[in-house]
Amino acid sequence: MRLTSFTEFGLRMLMRMAATPHVALSTADFANEFGLSRHHLAKIVQHLSRAGLIETRRGGGGGAILAHRPQEIFLGDLIRLLERDHPLVECFGADGGDCSLDGRCRLKARLRAAEAAFLAELNTTTLADIALPFLQKRT
Repeated sequence: MRLTSFTEFGLRMLMRMAATPHVALSTADFANEFGLSRHHLAKIVQHLSRAGLIETRRGGGGGAILAHRPQEIFLGDLIRLLERDHPLVECFGADGGDCSLDGRCRLKARLRAAEAAFLAELNTTTLADIALPFLQKRT
């Protein structure tokens, strides 16, 4: 299974936030630390905020903070949320995709079971377990 860059970048941001859960970090902070597009990160922040995982503040000292303790946020749940619009295979999409094997496919049930096992395994890990402390960039 390959995660989208949206999920990868979202996880990086959340891992960083978990190290300092009461410190607001801006998209500029994340962009500078990770060398990523601020515009792309803003979309991820918006998604995480709408899902209730982070809270955002505007103005001086603004930015994003975790809405829950890192010990209460599970990795499998995060990936499920971030990958929601990117199903493992087309037929797992909300509209069922366009599959010519529908009704005859023996693969779908196995892929669903594998995906469930993958996410269940990741749910044995919390965001606190994978917190990413700030590292100064080398100059």
